[in-house]
Amino acid sequence: MPHTARGTHTQSQLLELNKALETGTFIHTRQMLNGMPAAEIAHLLESSPSREREILWKLIDQEIEGDVLQYLGGEIRARFLKTKRADELISVVSALEADDLADLLQQLPRTITRQVLHSLDTQHRQRVEAVFDFPEDSAGGIMNTDIISVRPNITLDVVLRYLRRLKQVPETTDKIWVVNRMGEFIGLLPLTKLLVADPADTVRETMLTEVNVIPATLPTRDVALLFERHDWISAPVIDNKNKLIGRITIDDVVDVIRDDADHSLMSMAGLDEDDDIFAPVIITSRRRAIWLAVNTLTTFIAAGMMGLFTETIEKVVALAILSPIVASMGGVAGSQSLTLVIRGMALGHIGFANIRALLSRELAVGIVNGIIWAAIIGTVASIWWGDQSIGIIIGMAITINLIAGAITGASLPLILKRLDIDPALAGGVILTTITDVVGFVSFLGLATIVYS
Repeated sequence: MPHTARGTHTQSQLLELNKALETGTFIHTRQMLNGMPAAEIAHLLESSPSREREILWKLIDQEIEGDVLQYLGGEIRARFLKTKRADELISVVSALEADDLADLLQQLPRTITRQVLHSLDTQHRQRVEAVFDFPEDSAGGIMNTDIISVRPNITLDVVLRYLRRLKQVPETTDKIWVVNRMGEFIGLLPLTKLLVADPADTVRETMLTEVNVIPATLPTRDVALLFERHDWISAPVIDNKNKLIGRITIDDVVDVIRDDADHSLMSMAGLDEDDDIFAPVIITSRRRAIWLAVNTLTTFIAAGMMGLFTETIEKVVALAILSPIVASMGGVAGSQSLTLVIRGMALGHIGFANIRALLSRELAVGIVNGIIWAAIIGTVASIWWGDQSIGIIIGMAITINLIAGAITGASLPLILKRLDIDPALAGGVILTTITDVVGFVSFLGLATIVYS
């Protein structure tokens, strides 16, 4: 469903549910709520203010609570999990897939996690623990351990009879994995080939062996890039001994891409992608205060640079009025380069191997734009204040700052990445500080030389 259609649909559902809650018709509300898919229920909960959300959560049938929880954002999910006793959690989450259950358990205290694990049957517990062995942001952390594997020496007819005996085939199954007696991955058997091939043929004769595998330790961002590049629906995950331990499907990758996009967008404002839109005012204020404090510090640094040229500003009032133009132009140019490079890094297009070519290109772009906008803004400033010197000064300063902004925006993400700092989180603040300082110092410094 398109975002606009989904948003309109959600709002109409919210209005209907709110009317039902206001009139006290909880039976109708419960029926309407529990008749929706789990993902839609979760979307409604996230779209509801805290008071209505708590009421709606209590109206959800216990047998679908686990399915709803896996679709909720981290903060809201953690809040609901805290309201559950250990025995309630066991009944709610025990039926979830291993990867989804592992995600939920990571938000619970260890004592409750152990109780939930002990309540599972041996096979299910082993699958969950296999996911636990790897970080959340790795292939092993998002893989699904519910897989179908066969040996290469059996016939396709045997494979078909084996599939028919299964109670249920794992969702998004498009291929069967082929392993040897040691459990090592050796190939795959697409269902499309299985259905049309001669049943008397063996798996070895039909399977594909030229297959890309995903190491369990591979970061999820790289996993998403592989899926995008090869148009995969699913891919095998192996450990360091080449043993097949799970699979990653396209729905897992969509979640990774969405989470990564949310993280990049929210980090630029100093926020967390799991933050609750309707979190209490005090909590939200405290989170935003940290970022505002950082911004205040950088603003004082820029203001301090301007303070060094107080005498010059007092002589020529136009300098105080025009200074923000120089700083702003550099900031915009830097932001363009910064955004471009962060996206390029996310797609795997940019790294230390091609940074020199990128910096040369951004330097050239900065020079070209600097000359163009120096001429335009310098002319306007000269006519505005009737002083040709003002036009020359601001033109030179804009050229300097556009070049500085372009170079800083291009190199900063790679430097921060090398220092293990998230470029999306810190890049914007550092860039703004640099372009403000360079803009003020170059503009007011040149003015000091000219007017002293």
